[in-house]
Amino acid sequence: MLKKQDPIIYDAIQKELERQQNTIELIPSENYVSPAVLEALGSILTNKYAEGYPSNRYYGGTANVDIVEQTAIDRAKKLFNAEHANVQPLSGAQANIAAYFALLKQGETILGMDLSHGGHLTHGHPVTKIAKIFNFIRYKTLPTGEIDYAQLRKMALEHKPRLILVGFSAYSRSINYKKIKEIADKVNAYTMADIAHIAGLIAAGVLENPVPLFDAVTSTTHKTLRGPRGGVILCKKQFAAQIDKSVFPGLQGGPHEHNIAAKAVAFREALQPEFKQYAEQILKNAKALENVLKQNGFTIAFGTTENHLLLIDLRNPPAGPLRRSFSEASEAGKNISGLEAQTALEDVNIVCNKNMIPDDPRQPLDPSGIRLGTPAMTTRGFKEQEFILVGKMISDCLTSPKDPQVKQQILEQVKNLTKKFPLPY
Repeated sequence: MLKKQDPIIYDAIQKELERQQNTIELIPSENYVSPAVLEALGSILTNKYAEGYPSNRYYGGTANVDIVEQTAIDRAKKLFNAEHANVQPLSGAQANIAAYFALLKQGETILGMDLSHGGHLTHGHPVTKIAKIFNFIRYKTLPTGEIDYAQLRKMALEHKPRLILVGFSAYSRSINYKKIKEIADKVNAYTMADIAHIAGLIAAGVLENPVPLFDAVTSTTHKTLRGPRGGVILCKKQFAAQIDKSVFPGLQGGPHEHNIAAKAVAFREALQPEFKQYAEQILKNAKALENVLKQNGFTIAFGTTENHLLLIDLRNPPAGPLRRSFSEASEAGKNISGLEAQTALEDVNIVCNKNMIPDDPRQPLDPSGIRLGTPAMTTRGFKEQEFILVGKMISDCLTSPKDPQVKQQILEQVKNLTKKFPLPY
């Protein structure tokens, strides 16, 4: 039907399917959903308006979508041991903003993680609109890679934030939620965790779960959770009414019930025993990738990985052809940029993303690092031996980014690997 009715869109979708099939996907925030999640996402539920919440709608004809949404709520609560869940946020950004407005008054202070130290734009970066509504101050990490809890405590005592926020988009270490809670209690602040990147790892029980401890927890439903693109808010029962009101009618109108159905399917998948095996393999694969990159002389920001991602600091690349090859196209002495590395890898069908490193001297669109993650290719069946090979390919590519013979060899390796581990569609 689509091929006949709209060949331009059909062709773009087919080309994207081909690109995904033939690519080693290392962007930590990307993953592959199951055929069942795709089926729910493309269902006739997209036709239904259902403003409100289950059994309390502003539209008629909602009996079936009530079942869908309540099922998603119940599964999310079970998955994360949550007292309350709101599955309507359209993304992680909307979930964060809804939580801020639910818990805080305009102008109150939020203590969150600095973007260049692994935080997220919605955690108060000055470029965002939300930073004009609330007063954000930002803590950093230590040179050894851990969050600077002493600095965080000092800032909390000095600024008396109403909310202390943890969570990240490019931080590779674990978080001491108990220590955060102790600091927050000392200054009478709410606690909030943005677990967008590690939600699947938390759901599987391989990383610590902040939901029972914190006042509110937000997440996307894609990434490691392997669901459709969307958001979810988990909170204590005492905040349920204000969270729900903040999402609707505060920030959103009719919920996307087809997307909520897909979330419900993904939550069910994450409740199965094999999902824990998947999450455990993500961590093993990240360690395998880290080890081979370190062996080849690359610097891992924050020192190591304790989750699904690696942030590579390219300011001190391996000696030899790597530095020379990139400097040929730039002024003498210029650092290797994340953009150059991202482009070189994409030329051989290995996809990652350029990323800022702590206190990056370069600009966000041309930063000093690249970010790598293992969830997507773990979904396709990669284990440690495949990620060791991936690490070697990355090293070879960035050592000789302009050598056509090396690039062709890597392309053949990528072709063979991706053919061996096809997409499930």
